[in-house]
Amino acid sequence: MPEQMPVEKNDQIDVTFSDLTQDGSGVAKVDGYTLFVPGALPGEKGTIQVLKTKKGYGYGRLIQLTKPSEKRVDPPCPIYDQCGGCAIQHLSPEGQLDHKRQIVIDALERIGGFSDVTVYPTLGMDEPWDYRNKIQVPVATQNGTFAFGFYKKRSHEIVNMDHCIITDPTIDDIVQTVRRIAEDNSIAPYDESKNRGTLRHVMARVGKKTGEVMVVLITRTEELPFRKNFIKELTEKHPEIKSIVQNINPKSTNAILGEKTKTLWGRDVIYDQIGGVTFAISAQSFFQVNPEQTEVLYGKALEYAGLTGDETVIDAYCGIGTISLFLAKQAKEVYGVEIVPEAIEDARKNAELNQITNAYFEAGKAEDVIPNWRDQGIEPDVIVVDPPRKGCEASLIETMIAMQPKRIVYVSCNPATLARDLKMLVPGGYEIKKVQPVDMFPQTLHVECCVSLEKK
Repeated sequence: MPEQMPVEKNDQIDVTFSDLTQDGSGVAKVDGYTLFVPGALPGEKGTIQVLKTKKGYGYGRLIQLTKPSEKRVDPPCPIYDQCGGCAIQHLSPEGQLDHKRQIVIDALERIGGFSDVTVYPTLGMDEPWDYRNKIQVPVATQNGTFAFGFYKKRSHEIVNMDHCIITDPTIDDIVQTVRRIAEDNSIAPYDESKNRGTLRHVMARVGKKTGEVMVVLITRTEELPFRKNFIKELTEKHPEIKSIVQNINPKSTNAILGEKTKTLWGRDVIYDQIGGVTFAISAQSFFQVNPEQTEVLYGKALEYAGLTGDETVIDAYCGIGTISLFLAKQAKEVYGVEIVPEAIEDARKNAELNQITNAYFEAGKAEDVIPNWRDQGIEPDVIVVDPPRKGCEASLIETMIAMQPKRIVYVSCNPATLARDLKMLVPGGYEIKKVQPVDMFPQTLHVECCVSLEKK
């Protein structure tokens, strides 16, 4: 006989919430059976209605809180309950920092088996709003009118938005100007179901230190109707705009950017600075969306690298050279590797832009390029890794262990894969010295981390 579940659909039950999921839902357990309930926080008690049950877990709706958390706050965003952009605006800033530290601790213990590692308090922002230097807004038709906004939670239905409280107000205003111009000129918004229409997304980026703005109009068609109107009205109303770019994406895909990009007006790039280093940013460039906290994170990476000016450093997953150029100012030489050739071209240009001559960049897989460097006699004193969410390739970790640098600095955007990779590095002869979480994305459950490892 099938195992009897402790709850059934439409049951109303009292529960205590113990955790949060990555989408901000509270986690409750009834006789070992897990229920996910949006809007609840750890430590709270309340009454829920069971909405859906599956074999190992189910979903519920919060009916009433009988014991709210002391860390609960009223979300300031008027569309918070609908929009899928932020997950934990209902948790206080202090509560967010504490929870993010706990996410790191739990991953290290559960996945890595590290119960004796000190995790420092999360480094947060004084003002955790208006921090994003980039916004990407999907465009569609809803009820016969333009819809500009982010997607609803777990859907592709757009929540109409005229202001995003975690985005820099300058680019927020510019997106609304684009919306008005598109509506005034009857430019057809994209229809995802039929792959029709013209305007798919609007992207805007701002240099936080320079104030320069780039606007990217992502279209399905090569032709942009009323192109001159767009350029004239945007540049007259917003003189901070230095670049207007069109990206063409004719494919029926969830990917935002297409393969072809052309500059309609102004420069191909805008400029920004982090820690005294200037970066050229194109429409396709990967650049951290929170420069203020990026400076904090990279400052920790620089501190943990322990440079005196005599070291050879390897920066795996170097991107457009953000960490590499930070390190190059205090190292003998830095070697950066990145799988995306365009990013390596950007890294070389950024080195030239800053007159940095001791940073060298090569395109390819880190696990292939770094052993070649070793064969050429390049022996690093420090290796810095800043991998994507999937973490480091096992072969790269084996290479790092074989090279035996004095120090390894691991910058992570995913505590789970960080813990997995540390589980390989520590038996390879390394000791975890410091673990520093950094809140790069306030109001969300994402947490960055910088870890110092030293050779035993």
